[in-house]
Amino acid sequence: MNWLTDNKIPIGKWAAAIFDWLQINGAWFFDGLADFMDSMIDGILWVLQEPPMLVVVAAFVAISYALQRSWKISAGILAGFLFIINQGYWEETTESLTLVLSACVVCMAVGVPIGIAAAHRPKLYAAMRPVLDLMQTLPTFVYLIPAIVFFGIGMVPGLIATVIFVVPAPIRLTYLGVSATPQHLLEAARAFGGTPSQVLWKVELPYAVPQIMAGLNQTIMLSLSMVVIAALVGADGLGVPVVRALNQVNTALGFESGFVIVVVAIMLDRMLHAGGRK
Repeated sequence: MNWLTDNKIPIGKWAAAIFDWLQINGAWFFDGLADFMDSMIDGILWVLQEPPMLVVVAAFVAISYALQRSWKISAGILAGFLFIINQGYWEETTESLTLVLSACVVCMAVGVPIGIAAAHRPKLYAAMRPVLDLMQTLPTFVYLIPAIVFFGIGMVPGLIATVIFVVPAPIRLTYLGVSATPQHLLEAARAFGGTPSQVLWKVELPYAVPQIMAGLNQTIMLSLSMVVIAALVGADGLGVPVVRALNQVNTALGFESGFVIVVVAIMLDRMLHAGGRK
């Protein structure tokens, strides 16, 4: 079997050559993208950290009630934030929320249009499926390498790695929602003279809203799962104390910060749960 191992397919060398070429010829693009991402992160972070803590908490509670119309869920959101403040993780929580919200903005802005296009072009989705599978199954640590190469250390490479890992979820769920629109609804809309854009906005997208919201929910949950990994490339947030606890073998710090991440995940899930509103 030496002939097989001696003729190794140079996948790693090909990938390195591609990244080197991109780094040399695409520096202007990556610098511009980094500046845009950095500005968005700074803006969201300012909104979450500049006002008093209780004002931000009140805003989240009000948004929760507006979305769910449930005082129980709103009370749970309030209790969750008060617990976070009590544990002394307010700054880290706002930094993680910034990463999650930024990832949601980018992933939904990219994923929803691509999902709509894929639903209207089956051949496009067939070509995309292997790429989406690769993006979701490739170990997330691998994404950190090109992120560091192109964007250095900080929040931006953490956001880029998060987006690459998360964006297949809104693409797939938007595709499923739009492609599942009943044929008789589409035929009725076209029979009444609906243009393709009118059919999309008035029939397909309203029917796909539950799936799109499920894609948003998955985007948030998957983004939260990346906060610890993003901390390895210098991203601030709740992942930093987790990594510190791992390095110091500090059980108390690890469980404390890990439990705060769980609380944040539960709060965001309840806020955006599609079946909660009556």
